[in-house]
Amino acid sequence: MSVVDLEEWASEFDKVLTRIEPLFVHENSLRHAGQYLRGLLAPIERKNGWTIAEYVGEKEPKAMQRFLNLALWDADALRDLVCDYAIEHLNDPRGILVADPTGFAKKGKKSAGVQRQYSGTLGRVDNCQIGTFLAYVTTGRDRVLIDRELYVPEDSWFGDPARCAEAGIPDDLTFATRPKQVMAMIERARWSELLFEWFTADEEFGQNPGLRAYLEEAEIAYVMAVPKDTAFTDHTGRQGAINQRAARLAANDWQRRARGIGSKGFRVYDWALINSDDPEHQYMIRRSIDDGELAFYHCFNPRREGFGELVRVAGARWPIEECFEAAKGGVGLDDYQVRLYHAWYRHVTLAMLAHAFLTVCARKHKNKKGSPDPLLKDLKTQDQQ
Repeated sequence: MSVVDLEEWASEFDKVLTRIEPLFVHENSLRHAGQYLRGLLAPIERKNGWTIAEYVGEKEPKAMQRFLNLALWDADALRDLVCDYAIEHLNDPRGILVADPTGFAKKGKKSAGVQRQYSGTLGRVDNCQIGTFLAYVTTGRDRVLIDRELYVPEDSWFGDPARCAEAGIPDDLTFATRPKQVMAMIERARWSELLFEWFTADEEFGQNPGLRAYLEEAEIAYVMAVPKDTAFTDHTGRQGAINQRAARLAANDWQRRARGIGSKGFRVYDWALINSDDPEHQYMIRRSIDDGELAFYHCFNPRREGFGELVRVAGARWPIEECFEAAKGGVGLDDYQVRLYHAWYRHVTLAMLAHAFLTVCARKHKNKKGSPDPLLKDLKTQDQQ
């Protein structure tokens, strides 16, 4: 990276600080916000109150801890600012919203929402918190986290008011399933100026009838993963599970297409599309070239978009995993040591802003270089087929 690049990144960081200034009543809080963001962006192994304080030259971590736990500022206002930042720099008429939960391993029982529960991130049942996130993905594969909710389990938390009070969980907060949390986040995105045409998510959300009904009523097209035993009726009136229908597909029903770039290059799969008895709904099957493993998708496609577009949307689930990887590995999304409910939102939202800052800087650098995006070229080629 050149000196000019570093100067441009420093200038962009100053603009971010100017953007967040109105959120903080006290000058010290604004100063600590800048220090915290610098710490999240710093090349240090762990990014918590202790290490950030040491990095920015504070003698002890108390100032950073007060900033997260006690200072007067609104994490939801910062969340809206993150979304506005994405709108200003990344807004795309063909944008995709992506929802996914991620786990944060924790020790003890004091952290808000913690319990032994399954985490796909950890790959096991463990003592952890679960955050539900909404990401925004552009056609150029820019991706940024724009919203978040902490999942608070019903029985172990809302059944224990004293425990909730100790963790700072608001008295008026009620239990919400993760699909309900996603609906609330999508609704906030709809009220903003964010441009998007699609929503995608994994099986947990794809099999939820309430979320599907919400999206359809709002006329938000979606491509969501569903279980293999999902029942449907095809365009001929034949009923059955989607995996049974997959077994009857002919060789020429499959099309080989690339979607997304992984560590080993383009992710290439075979795909098949099946029409249902409702012209607005289709089902898509993805087959691994390596081992033949199948994945299944329910598509609400009221605009009758082409096959290539449906595959593009299905592939947009990978970028949110990349967001989690970058945010946890690069800006300390999971490095926090706070227990209180509102402090979780503060740390996580600041990490989202730090990640958005890096995304915007990378986007500007790419645009300055004028280098073509190989994925966009691939998309154009496939959509012409």
